[in-house]
Amino acid sequence: MTNRCVTLKRKTRETDINITLNIDGEGKSTIDTGLKFFDHMLESFTKHGFFDLDIKVDGDIEVDDHHTIEDTGLLLGECFKEALGDKVGLERMAHSMVPMDEALATVAVDISGRNYTVFNAEFTYQYIGDITSQNVKHFMESFANTSLMNINIKAEGENDHHICEAIFKALAKSLNNATKITHDTILSTKGSL
Repeated sequence: MTNRCVTLKRKTRETDINITLNIDGEGKSTIDTGLKFFDHMLESFTKHGFFDLDIKVDGDIEVDDHHTIEDTGLLLGECFKEALGDKVGLERMAHSMVPMDEALATVAVDISGRNYTVFNAEFTYQYIGDITSQNVKHFMESFANTSLMNINIKAEGENDHHICEAIFKALAKSLNNATKITHDTILSTKGSL
């Protein structure tokens, strides 16, 4: 198997981000985005996906959390796209259903080479910890856009923290399965992804 580890950087006037991703990791992470709840979600994502992930973000959080969350999603998506290379042997599609107390999230992914996001989840409050709840969806869209994946999310529950964490865990488990090398061909009738 080829080395599926990548380090990428993104610097704009709004954010300065460094990410190292190892798809075939052990679930180890060092994450500092400046947003504690976002860090918690990314740590959970890492642990349940068995990825190794180092993220350092210097963002304009004095303005709000939007640019930090968006740009982290964009760069993390680029990391997955680059680390997956030609996609030969990928399982490609996977899904996972994750409960967290009263919440339940189902996430299906397709590493199809085409970006698309369906996000069916509602939050009660404007904030979850120190992030804006609407930016959870925006993170998923940003990640899908640059990773060129189809991500379909359905979640329900009563506690916003539980709903959000179940989504991140289900995404992680789905990606862990979809990125596995299980054969020696490209799973597409087109011959490419």
